[in-house]
Amino acid sequence: MNIETVGAVQILLGVLGRFWPVWLALVITLGLSFFYRKRLGLYGQLFSSGVGIAGVTICFFWLFTAIFAPEIATFDPLAQNAVLKNALPGAIVPESYGGGIYFFGGDNLSRDVFSRMIFGSQIVLIIAPAATAFALMVGTTLGLPAGYYGGKIDSILSFLANLVLAFPVILLFYLLVTPAIVEMGLPRWMAGVFFLFPIAFFLTLFWTRFKNRPDRLWLYLGLTLVIGGWAYMSLVFNADPFGILSLSPNELNIFAAVVFASSPGVFRIVRGLVMDIKTRDYVAAAQTRGESPWYIMLWEVLPNARGPLIVDACLRVGYTTILLGTLGYFGLGLAPESPDWGTAIKDASRLLRSYVHPAIPPAVALMSFVLGLNLLADALREQSMKD
Repeated sequence: MNIETVGAVQILLGVLGRFWPVWLALVITLGLSFFYRKRLGLYGQLFSSGVGIAGVTICFFWLFTAIFAPEIATFDPLAQNAVLKNALPGAIVPESYGGGIYFFGGDNLSRDVFSRMIFGSQIVLIIAPAATAFALMVGTTLGLPAGYYGGKIDSILSFLANLVLAFPVILLFYLLVTPAIVEMGLPRWMAGVFFLFPIAFFLTLFWTRFKNRPDRLWLYLGLTLVIGGWAYMSLVFNADPFGILSLSPNELNIFAAVVFASSPGVFRIVRGLVMDIKTRDYVAAAQTRGESPWYIMLWEVLPNARGPLIVDACLRVGYTTILLGTLGYFGLGLAPESPDWGTAIKDASRLLRSYVHPAIPPAVALMSFVLGLNLLADALREQSMKD
């Protein structure tokens, strides 16, 4: 069956038109941000440089793309139209199959490349920042006492961190998500340990701050235990009674692998920052007041280390995105039918085409998102140096 196609101009205009919710959201968000930039602290300062504006714009573009994915995509990312297998860009779907246009063509399983790229942004923008946040929480919780106390605590934690860092990252990920390791249940138990760190962190945070104000203390501790316990049972054991939070086994494996591989790097950064900051006068003043070590670490040292940590978080989300793409390309990431960008690139690599290869859209999407994060990190670094 011969499939008709539209021209390059129609493809370009059609794709730009599909992104209308993103353009509208960008105009409103960036316009308000620029107008009120003097009131927005560090975020507002990003609009004082071209690099910052570019980084914010690219990151917001993919954020809004993920949010409005159902409105932007033209087809279900898993739907297959047999007549459009390996279809060229701009292929027109016959009316008997529902009509529409495969703007970027079809893959080897007759799925719309454009729609899969769009829905792939949802997966990346959920997993990469969330996994990075957990890695930051674990690394920070361990790095604070290592840098503050030093001695045996520092030696033991530093040795463990260096042990993990000694492994090549890709090999480490490969080992953690291989079927044999997964069947042993190791990633789930690792996730069970790692996901306790945010609960312990916030319990300690509120205890050190409000221990002399029981009215607020018990409220915050109760909320932390209830919300944290609910999230813990939902994410680790998939036992959410409300059906709101859940992680598939593949997603849980990736979470555990990312946190395990990224936490040592965060640990070393936090440890170094704490070793420097703990010599400052305001830390000595807090010690003179009789504040507890954990109060000093959480409320005196950590806030003054936020600049480098924010920059590292942006870069680390980019690294995690690349790792997710690499795992997907090697078939070690999410489910085989997943529209994540790495899997899409892997599926497209099996198809030979003389022009407009179907691997280009997801590859460009991954590259642009990481570029935006790197530009954002550069702008944040410049602002932190000014401060």
